[in-house]
Amino acid sequence: MSRTGDSGEVVARWDGDWRATVTAGPFTFHVDEPEADGGTFTGPMPTEYFLASVASCYALAIAWAARRQGVDLPDLAVGAIGEYEGPRYSGIRLKITSGLPPAELEPLLKAASRVCYVSNTLAQPPTIDISVVEG
Repeated sequence: MSRTGDSGEVVARWDGDWRATVTAGPFTFHVDEPEADGGTFTGPMPTEYFLASVASCYALAIAWAARRQGVDLPDLAVGAIGEYEGPRYSGIRLKITSGLPPAELEPLLKAASRVCYVSNTLAQPPTIDISVVEG
């Protein structure tokens, strides 16, 4: 399940004000800020997409671990809450709920933590290389 090499490119194109249109493969989605912050509230904030990537990746990782271990996993949900500290999150809390009893759900978390790309990336942050290219 692990990969090497570059990922596909995700491109955000500024649409004016606090809006952007993002293309990821064949998918397009919109990013904006709330009206109270100067946006038009036509899409989730970038930080909400960030938390969504953590929650959804971890949910899929738990489902993967359950399948591998032959565990029937009813109604899984993973919530992500970020703790603001200036212009960053100082912490992220994941809240996992399921109809599966906690004693059966908790053993899946170790395997899920090994394969969740997003939480693994946050645990060992990558370098960010910023460059300007001619367009």
